[in-house]
Amino acid sequence: MIGNIQQINFITLLGSATQSTLKIRVEPIKTQKEQKIPENPIEKRINRIYRKPQNRKVDDVVKVKANPILDNSSKNQNGIVKRKPVGNGKEKAAVEVSKIGNFSKEPTKYSAKWLSYGGRLPLILQALENGDDLDEALKPWVDSLNNKERSIILKEQTSWERAFEIFKWFKRKGCYELNVIHYNIMLRVLGKAQKWSLVESLWNEMVMRRIAPTNSTYGTLIDVYSKGGLTEKGLLWLEKMKKQGIEPDEVTMGIVVQTYKKAREFEKAEQFFKDWSSGKMVISGRKTTAARKSSFSQSNTCFSSYTFNTLIDTYGKAGNLQEASETFGRMLKEGIVPNTVTFNTMIHICGNNGHLGEVASLMQKMEQLRCPPDTRTYNILISLHTRHDDIYAAMSYFMQMKNVGLVPDPVSYRTLLYAFSIRQMVVESETLVSEMDALGLKIDEYTQSALTRMYIDAGMVERSWSWFERFHLKEEMSLECYSANIDAYGERGYVLEAEKAFICCKERKKLSVFEYNVMIKAYGIGKKYDKACELFDDMEKNGVLPDKCSYNSLVQILSGADLPYAARVYLRKMQQVGLVSDCVPYCAVISSFVKAGQLDLAEDILKEMVRFGVQPDVVVFGVLINAFADVGSVKKASEYVDAMRNAGLPGNQVIYNSLIKLYTKVGYLEEAKEMYDLLQSSESGPEAFSSNCMIDLYSERAMVTQAEKIFEDMKLRGDANEFSYVMMLCMYRKIGRLDEAIGIAQRMREMKLLTDLLSFNNVISLYASDGRLKEAVETFREMVNSSIQPDDYTFRSLGVVLVKCGVSKDAVSKLEIVRRNDSLSGLHAWVSTLCSIISIDDTRKSCSKAGLVDEFDPFAGNIMRYEVGQCCT
Repeated sequence: MIGNIQQINFITLLGSATQSTLKIRVEPIKTQKEQKIPENPIEKRINRIYRKPQNRKVDDVVKVKANPILDNSSKNQNGIVKRKPVGNGKEKAAVEVSKIGNFSKEPTKYSAKWLSYGGRLPLILQALENGDDLDEALKPWVDSLNNKERSIILKEQTSWERAFEIFKWFKRKGCYELNVIHYNIMLRVLGKAQKWSLVESLWNEMVMRRIAPTNSTYGTLIDVYSKGGLTEKGLLWLEKMKKQGIEPDEVTMGIVVQTYKKAREFEKAEQFFKDWSSGKMVISGRKTTAARKSSFSQSNTCFSSYTFNTLIDTYGKAGNLQEASETFGRMLKEGIVPNTVTFNTMIHICGNNGHLGEVASLMQKMEQLRCPPDTRTYNILISLHTRHDDIYAAMSYFMQMKNVGLVPDPVSYRTLLYAFSIRQMVVESETLVSEMDALGLKIDEYTQSALTRMYIDAGMVERSWSWFERFHLKEEMSLECYSANIDAYGERGYVLEAEKAFICCKERKKLSVFEYNVMIKAYGIGKKYDKACELFDDMEKNGVLPDKCSYNSLVQILSGADLPYAARVYLRKMQQVGLVSDCVPYCAVISSFVKAGQLDLAEDILKEMVRFGVQPDVVVFGVLINAFADVGSVKKASEYVDAMRNAGLPGNQVIYNSLIKLYTKVGYLEEAKEMYDLLQSSESGPEAFSSNCMIDLYSERAMVTQAEKIFEDMKLRGDANEFSYVMMLCMYRKIGRLDEAIGIAQRMREMKLLTDLLSFNNVISLYASDGRLKEAVETFREMVNSSIQPDDYTFRSLGVVLVKCGVSKDAVSKLEIVRRNDSLSGLHAWVSTLCSIISIDDTRKSCSKAGLVDEFDPFAGNIMRYEVGQCCT
């Protein structure tokens, strides 16, 4: 296969840091005398003592079928030919075993493996299997066991106790040489069993017997310790190895890299490999130095496919796509043919980095190299495309997997089924479930609860209940699964169904605190506060102690429901049982009392909290500071600011905004400026509210330059809003800079920032006072079209317009009397008068559309004829 590959095309991979496209040029695979996929060095190391013969059929070895030409007398009662064994020694041993009857007629999985060793080993292993007494079992061979046989005997034991017993028997006999290989085997056996004291005693024994450890010894120790969850201790063996002047070989290097990778210390894994692969890891005396003059890409060292796969996976998990890509490219360049594991890793890395185009290229490369995808390949592709919301591509890969003759495994179904469920693809989900049922595949609990949520979200509550009952009636649900189903109903407000699921769980199993917690949460979402309290009180009656989550949940529910007194009761119970470890539940109750306007009770809760040794955090202080800022209590707010500072807690935006609001309300400019400066130096900067407060303070004091600076900063940030513009308009009008005020008003109209009654009133008043009567009425028209109800201030400004047009104040007063007696008729009178006085056709048309004037109002006309001889424009 490999010999037919002449050229590997370019493959494009993207770098993770720069996002630039890397073109990895792959040279033709080097022609070798014998091209083959390199062995896994771990497997090579395990099997390097004795390589087992391949493709041996046990039945051919154990039994020799009867030849029909032979006379029946030549067969025994079991149909085995009674003839002198011929062939190699292994076949002879097999026949011997069958003769003495130590093996059953159908060889076990152990005997099949043992037979492959040949010689007398099958007999020895069978004897050890059948007898507990080692002296008796090994008696026939006690004086002749060689090193190879002793190694295999130790390695083939299924329990660490038996292996250790045999090892001690070898030592006790005193006639056997125990070399480093035997110790390595026992170190692995005991390490896998996590018998660390025995591992260390065996190491000390090696030192005492002056049995020099090898690369394999250290690799074994690093491996078993790291897999046993003792990564740091495992890596201490690496340091010992270096101090003894032993440089790690490729196998040990791979183990170390894997150890770092599992500990998610990817930088250390990468650095260790670079130090090792540079060929400059110099060990002199008892000091190790690494001169990294050449990088991995420049090293001439040749590595196995296992090493390349390990490195690619390490770089991928570290998020270093650039290095992973370069490693893959070098692998191809050196003629190491990638296997399915390699491609799976690269596909996974590229997909996780969002490079689905590269995933497609890798699939094509697999086809070119005749490296067929396996089930894991397709599972990765399905997972990647579902995560990138391409559900149809995921479905396509699922079908491809089946079309090429691969059987989807539970992971395939579970991944696709979950993707269907969160998209409410009910039909597709049910089709997959039917396939799984037909194949006898068990639906896991995570998938079960996901489909329950799917049916609920799709509005198929009855179907969801049928789905739940399918598993409940079969008694296939754990407590965790019941909790997930209760939560699924509760989170979506289906309290009745959540209750039913809770009762089902109660009937089947002894409830735990988790089921109570999710049910309490469901009652909270459904606003069934009494039931939540009843269920909580019922917990102890059923032998279940509420935990911290139970109390926190109930306190939060009651506080959020504006029931601070009830929340306080459970908060105190929580404190009594010693489950309060932070100020979160206290903060909830304090906030609830603040919301109810009970500031004195909120302060009492704070004092109670401090008395119990729970220190308030910045959120608690912020709630109280904001509460007193709202009621204008500078003294109280300042006290809590000082208390917060004394506690060494920095302020935050919420607190600074509250204080600015308070200082604006009471007119404390300097204090407000201090808070605003703190906001400006913060990472996110001031909010529009705080900036508007400062503009308001500066406007009141006619501090134009300061107000303009904040206003310009707001415009640059895009924070300037309607209120900002109105305050600037009022400031300019106040100091007599009407041109600037008119400019602000015009920009507000152009930007459609007139949406509030206050804004309309200020603009209309500005136009009226400046004699811009047409603009004033146009703005009033915009106000009417926006369905903003005018108030007394509006009509005062419009009265100024009429007076300036020659209408007497008496006539304007009569219009006001009509409006106050009947607001709708009065509004019609005002609109008709304005439309008649101001010659604006658009105004009349607009007001007609608004239903305020259909034709000239007779009352308004009489006023005008009586008061005005001619219209002014």
